[in-house]
Amino acid sequence: MTVTATRSSRTAGLLAALALGILGLAACGSGGSYGGSGSTTSKPAASSSSSSAAGAVALKTASTKLGTVVVDGAGKTVYVFDKDTKGSGKSVCTGGCAGLWPAVKATGGTPTATGVMGTVGTITRDDGTKQVTLDGRPLYTYSGDAAAGDVAGQGFMGIWWVVGPDGAVMSSSASSSSGY
Repeated sequence: MTVTATRSSRTAGLLAALALGILGLAACGSGGSYGGSGSTTSKPAASSSSSSAAGAVALKTASTKLGTVVVDGAGKTVYVFDKDTKGSGKSVCTGGCAGLWPAVKATGGTPTATGVMGTVGTITRDDGTKQVTLDGRPLYTYSGDAAAGDVAGQGFMGIWWVVGPDGAVMSSSASSSSGY
């Protein structure tokens, strides 16, 4: 009887985890509710050497199997979400979506960037945190990227894309099958 109860609880746990994963994916693909409002921007950040109040670089570049891409201060690849509206000052990735795709958070006043061309700024999310933007697009990391330089989120569901140093979305379909 104990063996049957253990199997049942394992099965229930697996089903619960699967359901949470499906809900998270559904949130990523739906319009969702807006996750923030208001925005601030800074001048283009090519070769910026200043630091934020916390002293961390918010954005920089790194070499990956997709070429040179924008990464956060920890070296994790950053992504943009097709469902966000450029320049709106809002993120539509909330709830389960935000669990899979954490916002790149500003660690101080104006985010800094090294080797990144484009306008770096922030938006204020509903929870009051500041999310880093590049050329008006909110930036995210992917929870499925295990290490710095991983690009497993590229092309996820056909709506998540890495960003090149020039701020352009790298939406190549040749590398869009990973991350599922």
